[in-house]
Amino acid sequence: MRRWHQVLGPGLLFAAAAVGVSHLVQSTRAGAQYGLGLVGLIILANAVKYPAFRFGPHYAAATGVSLLDGYRRQGRWALVLYAVLTVGTMFTVQAAVTFVTAALAIATLGLTVSPIVVSVLLLAVCGLLLAVGNYRWLERVTKVLVGVLTIATVAATLAALPRVDFSTARAVPISGFWDATTVAFVAALVGWMPSAIDVAVWQSLWTIERQGQRPPSMRLRETMLDFHVGYIGTALLAVCFVIMGAGVMHGSGARFSPSAGGFAAQVIGLYTQTLGGWARPVIGVSAFFVMFSTTLTVADGFPRALAALVARFRGPEQVGDPGSGRAGYLVSMAVLMFGSVVVIAALLRSLKLLVDVATTLSFMTAPILAWMNHRAITGDEVPADGRPARWLRVMSACAIGVLSAFAVAYVVVRYG
Repeated sequence: MRRWHQVLGPGLLFAAAAVGVSHLVQSTRAGAQYGLGLVGLIILANAVKYPAFRFGPHYAAATGVSLLDGYRRQGRWALVLYAVLTVGTMFTVQAAVTFVTAALAIATLGLTVSPIVVSVLLLAVCGLLLAVGNYRWLERVTKVLVGVLTIATVAATLAALPRVDFSTARAVPISGFWDATTVAFVAALVGWMPSAIDVAVWQSLWTIERQGQRPPSMRLRETMLDFHVGYIGTALLAVCFVIMGAGVMHGSGARFSPSAGGFAAQVIGLYTQTLGGWARPVIGVSAFFVMFSTTLTVADGFPRALAALVARFRGPEQVGDPGSGRAGYLVSMAVLMFGSVVVIAALLRSLKLLVDVATTLSFMTAPILAWMNHRAITGDEVPADGRPARWLRVMSACAIGVLSAFAVAYVVVRYG
């Protein structure tokens, strides 16, 4: 157990960042609306994005520098592009995960406080934890949260399993896949399934934070073990949430509330009604821990990446030191949290709109970031013995093509 505790770190942080809105909201909605009809698509999304996510920690372990330095080597344009994509999505992403977390806290505890007030309090708690404890506290808190949410989610899934209509399962996505409504939902679902690809940059930075704790000969192997535990676990939990939505909400005739509080109360209420009163604390705790872990990791990931990004504009990265600085990290965090509160206030009454905007932006930017990650891991700075195998490079190239085709198809169906 001590050995596993030492190995696991950034992979669990990835799981915490991923298992949030994409699972609790989008995967549950997928199961509720389509039964098991979109399970195949969810599995495909996890498989297609696998190379792009893997290359983040892989690059850091092989070179000793973060993925942002790999972008810098491709040209200043790559850093500018990443900056535009990050600034264009970070406020909406942080707002979405914080908003849902606040709504769950209100629904679970029966509070009468405004979601904005609870959101501000949650962000303050996250900011305090990160400002005082930095990466060490982030990792320790996240390990506990991921453990609790995994146990609670598996328990709820097993309880809902007997109620699932397995006739809805499809190897190919549901019929009517190309109608505009379903395409819009699928774009939002796939956009954060398992997460937005820019999280690969966060993983590379988290990996640099932990590399000093491992022998050099073990870094790449242990980093990949850590990554696979987090990535595979995240994919399995996505299927769990689809099963829960299919077993409890599919065919119930319930209409989804567009507000965060209404949706949260609806999910908890339906589970309690279907599975019994015992399920309320299990579902409530599971849902809240899912979202709080996501809120915490996102509150660290964006500022960490922004501070390191500014440093990369100034020059190359030193091995083992992104050079972001404590002040830059804290200022970036303050800007992120202030902008997120503004977004929450502007879109207070529409959870669906807030989530769909954030996830669709991630969906459209996925092929660009996947291409940049592929170029980084195949760069000359990566040692020969640290480069990915040929099959993985081929898989990455094919995945970029698939993600690009998805993005083009979405634009054509949605706007053409």
